[in-house]
Amino acid sequence: MNVTTPHPPTAVRTFAQQLSSTRRGARLARLLTAAELHAWQVSPSVAERAEQIVAELAANAALHGRVPGRDFRLALRFDPAAGVLRIAVTDARGDRLPSPVTDLTTPADTESGRGLLLIAALADHWGTDPFPPSGKTVWALLRQEPSHTRPFREAAGPAG
Repeated sequence: MNVTTPHPPTAVRTFAQQLSSTRRGARLARLLTAAELHAWQVSPSVAERAEQIVAELAANAALHGRVPGRDFRLALRFDPAAGVLRIAVTDARGDRLPSPVTDLTTPADTESGRGLLLIAALADHWGTDPFPPSGKTVWALLRQEPSHTRPFREAAGPAG
């Protein structure tokens, strides 16, 4: 007789925080992300990519999406059952959308201009959504690699 034990559903975890549109706010976004992902036991490979993406998106929100007196918002959503982490950073400048990552002509000696290339390389998917009345949300999805179980011993033929 086969008996299946029901597994309790794994809860989707969420985090959201308003942060000042400053360098300090951008740094805090990365630190908060690291702490949340550690508490949620997100795999290290996903957590490392997520921290880099948050650092870039928060820096962009503080630098390019800044409107005096307006904050930016960091939101994280982790669905362990699906193995998907969604990162979203919302700022007040909906008129300044990120340009598609097709410009590879940024000179090698410039200090900026590669953030979206990094996001495209680190995220499984990314994009933007309008945030009415005048803002935008830049989001990225990261998929956690499925854990494969390997047997302790593989049959390699008769032992000699």
